[in-house]
Amino acid sequence: MGLYSRYIFPWGMDRAMQRPEITALREELLAAVRGEVFELGFGTGLNLAHYPRNVRRIAAVDPNPGMSRRAEKRIAASPIPVDRRELSGERLPFVSERFDSVVSTWTLCSIPDVRAALHEVRRILKPRGRFYLVEHGLAEDPKVRAWQRRLNPLQMCYGDGCRLDRDIRALVIEAGFKFQELETFYLDGHRESVGFTYRGVAVKA
Repeated sequence: MGLYSRYIFPWGMDRAMQRPEITALREELLAAVRGEVFELGFGTGLNLAHYPRNVRRIAAVDPNPGMSRRAEKRIAASPIPVDRRELSGERLPFVSERFDSVVSTWTLCSIPDVRAALHEVRRILKPRGRFYLVEHGLAEDPKVRAWQRRLNPLQMCYGDGCRLDRDIRALVIEAGFKFQELETFYLDGHRESVGFTYRGVAVKA
């Protein structure tokens, strides 16, 4: 892992992901989360302040050690116990059907083997559990899609592996989920190529 990934990218992401329109999405998504939670892509821990009181504890993974310093400060200040591990999401060290809720916020764009990670999410989720997500991804407009594909190489470089053109809806359904709720929209204040957003709640199909 290079200097950019370990030091510059975590600093930049921590600042960028605290914008008001992004914080509002976190608050809306996490309000219904409950029980024992798994968070895929913990980052610097920006979700922690928005979990409701009925969350008992959180297990989380993130592969970037550069995120740890900021994450540890937020974990220390949180009333919810957090078990954070420096791992990617493709192979998780948890027993099957353990978690009531799984949360993924702006993460599926960056996981190298996103299909494997989503199958792991399904495996560790309880039969009646819910998968809560906010992600950016492939737009519905063909013109925007074309720009997303043109810009992907640059985005992957500066976004530390982030892809603009993942079809989040299709990937989640392919992994064996069905959506109870799904909303797609362009996020205010962001370029269309980056800002096409999926917000939803899925359960096992």
